[in-house]
Amino acid sequence: MTYIIDVITTVKSTKRARKSLEKAPKQVVQAYATWARSVFVVGLAEIQKIPGYHDEPLSGKLKGIRSFRLSQGYRGYYRVVKEEVEFVIVEEVNKHDYKKVERLFGA
Repeated sequence: MTYIIDVITTVKSTKRARKSLEKAPKQVVQAYATWARSVFVVGLAEIQKIPGYHDEPLSGKLKGIRSFRLSQGYRGYYRVVKEEVEFVIVEEVNKHDYKKVERLFGA
């Protein structure tokens, strides 16, 4: 029996995410780059298992969105989009402001 496992290894950052990273502290930008590079190397499913990222699905109005820790105060928010190819879109990096994230995702 053969199993085919889709491994998500591509991170696509939106214009909004790139702009928010420009305003973020250097260590947050470096943490994001490390996270994205790690997703490329081992896949999203393996990165989600790393306790330090506190990768978790959000609930309520933000169901379908996941967040991960970049520093004590900054989190990245993303959703997995499946079309022809599966990839991750990092939508926002901010100081843990869920009201802003709700507005961003239209919740």
